Amino acid sequence: MDIKQLYQLYQQHPCITTDSRDCPQGSIFLALKGGSFDGNKFASQALEKGCAYAIVDEKEVAVDSRYILVENCLQTYKDLAREHRRQFNIPVIAITGTNGKTTTKELVRAVLAEKYNVLATEGNFNNDVGVPKTLFRLNKDHEIAIIEMGASHPGDIKTLAETAEPTCGLITNVGRAHLQGFGSFEGVIRTKCELYDFLRTRKDGLIFLDADNEYLVDQVQDDDPLWVTPYSTDPEKQYSCISGEVVSCDPLLKFRWRRPLMELEEQGASQKWHKVQTQLIGAYNLDNLLAAIAVGINFGVDRKQIDHALENYCPTNNRSQLVQTSRNRLIVDAYNANPSSMEAALDNFRLVESPRKMAILGAMRELGATSEEEHQRLANLIGQTGIDLVWLVGEEFASTDCTYRKFKDVDEVKAAIAADHPEGYTILIKGSNSTRLYQLPELL
Repeated sequence: MDIKQLYQLYQQHPCITTDSRDCPQGSIFLALKGGSFDGNKFASQALEKGCAYAIVDEKEVAVDSRYILVENCLQTYKDLAREHRRQFNIPVIAITGTNGKTTTKELVRAVLAEKYNVLATEGNFNNDVGVPKTLFRLNKDHEIAIIEMGASHPGDIKTLAETAEPTCGLITNVGRAHLQGFGSFEGVIRTKCELYDFLRTRKDGLIFLDADNEYLVDQVQDDDPLWVTPYSTDPEKQYSCISGEVVSCDPLLKFRWRRPLMELEEQGASQKWHKVQTQLIGAYNLDNLLAAIAVGINFGVDRKQIDHALENYCPTNNRSQLVQTSRNRLIVDAYNANPSSMEAALDNFRLVESPRKMAILGAMRELGATSEEEHQRLANLIGQTGIDLVWLVGEEFASTDCTYRKFKDVDEVKAAIAADHPEGYTILIKGSNSTRLYQLPELL
């Protein structure tokens, strides 16, 4: 059965499940494999629970006509999702980057939702299983789709782009993350820019470009077939870019932005600043906000609608959140951490006014051979920030040469909070999700 025949079957049974515990009546079970599971072993169970068919990739499992044998279930899942995506002639915006891709995705969603019915990636479904899952949610009511794409190895973005077939692309930035998988910073750049490579295969491929990021700008040539919508925080580039600058950040970010002077001159309009008070922590979010504005302007969202969307967007999931407790003011950014985002968070924390500052910083994971060097570099950087009290969490900090208090894991931190009762601080909480620092706010 080829992919078009399989898609016809899907149209008769338009629900695919990859979880044998969730088998809606008449759905199709697809047997994915992972490091500790094999969906083929649960195919018969899925059929018993109500699935009409089971797609499997082990011959001995396919014992009757209800089983559909394919060479590789994951590849079939991606191929089938691509076939579904091709049924919809709508803009598809792919967003990737080392830092800020989820926040940028949510900001873009908020801006576009002012005018369109938008499908967007939920949570962190940004890998080769999550992207197809998102694509299968597409229906005739959607007018635009936003697909977040994550990567930890070369070729990951290429594969996801070939699955989602985006019409537009946005790389938030490139930084030192997942170096264990990429091998080097140059490997990060090459992998993220696989999105540009895919869009070059389209006649109308469009990218939203951070014109201040030299690594990304270097990937776009003067004779490049890509259409480019640039944005920048550099006042020298205001003639050709959507531009913006920080007004204040203590700690919530207030900024102002304006459209390119070149564009407004063509329209005979004046260049007017738009001030926006956000609910986001961190000056580093200015790039993410400008990216969302660039997307909104491109798709004809009114400037007042853009301002309204950005003012009302409230971050969740431990990303750039301000939390006021009875004892402390918390800046919670505990979902992810790498050298680039840690440096940005500390730079921003330096600007926050507070009589007493504390930082609880979790280890940065998946840095491979550079881990020890990067954790020492972070420890050195902390010394330049004037933070009153610093707690470092994770075994990666054990060998660092510093005088800060070190903890093996979050449980040791919990015990220290119970014993010391930190009070009257503005506290930055940041670390990789696996350090579980998201458990701390309720204790502080």
